[in-house]
Amino acid sequence: MLKFHVKAITMDVEGNFSVLLTDEEEKKVLPIVIGPLEAQNIAIPLQGITPPRPLTPDLLKSVIEQLGGKPEKVVITDLKDDTYYAELYIKQGDRVIKLDSRPSDAIALAMRTDIPIFINIRLAEFTYDMADLKFDDRDS
Repeated sequence: MLKFHVKAITMDVEGNFSVLLTDEEEKKVLPIVIGPLEAQNIAIPLQGITPPRPLTPDLLKSVIEQLGGKPEKVVITDLKDDTYYAELYIKQGDRVIKLDSRPSDAIALAMRTDIPIFINIRLAEFTYDMADLKFDDRDS
């Protein structure tokens, strides 16, 4: 497995959102297309914002903790028919629970719990070189 982290949320010219996961050296990037609500759920903690009411990932975090669990890691496991798959690992007592998850939901939880995000080494073929990406920074 390769360790990655959230670099940014981007929006293309057609209004589609992606979460950009980069390796620890920020040389490789794996873009995953996500919906606008999922982008918001990831962007809020990325920007250091605390919403006035809990969003779904905040609720999930609370439920896991109230049930005696502790999120351990997220693994982006596969890509089938242009859809990424992920697993969320939760430690509860002596056991580790593996849950099937959408990558965006697992990443949103990872952002709130500071757990690592990994990708299956097979998915490295779908990464891009960070140096090849062009960003339109309209704030400059």
